[in-house]
Amino acid sequence: MWSRLSDKQREALGEMVRFGIVGALATLLQYGIYLFLVWLSPESLSRAASQMWSSVSMTVGYVLSFFFNFFASTRFTFRVRANARRGAGFLFSHLVNYLLQMLTLNMFLFLGMARAWAPIPMFCICVPVNFILVRFFLKRQ
Repeated sequence: MWSRLSDKQREALGEMVRFGIVGALATLLQYGIYLFLVWLSPESLSRAASQMWSSVSMTVGYVLSFFFNFFASTRFTFRVRANARRGAGFLFSHLVNYLLQMLTLNMFLFLGMARAWAPIPMFCICVPVNFILVRFFLKRQ
């Protein structure tokens, strides 16, 4: 199969596979931190306080996974040098992604989904959007 692909197609496919690896690791890191912090929350929280705690927990996980994601994305996924311009584009794409994550997480929580499960559909929506944004900002010259 690989032999039938052009060099450009092979590189694009490799990029998607590497993005999947880095993205999975960053997502697992974010989700693990989120689950740990949610686990620490008192059970006596009101619904509103519980939702707020979930949002804060997701934010902490997001920020910590962001740093891993930037360095892994520049060096491993897209194989470009980290510089201020790419960093600014990466930061902008992740601000958009963060807002989308908070919107979808809180929507699923508001709809009554369990705090441990609400990030799953959130990631299914946000990860593809993030790939498109990150690729655009890291690959343009």
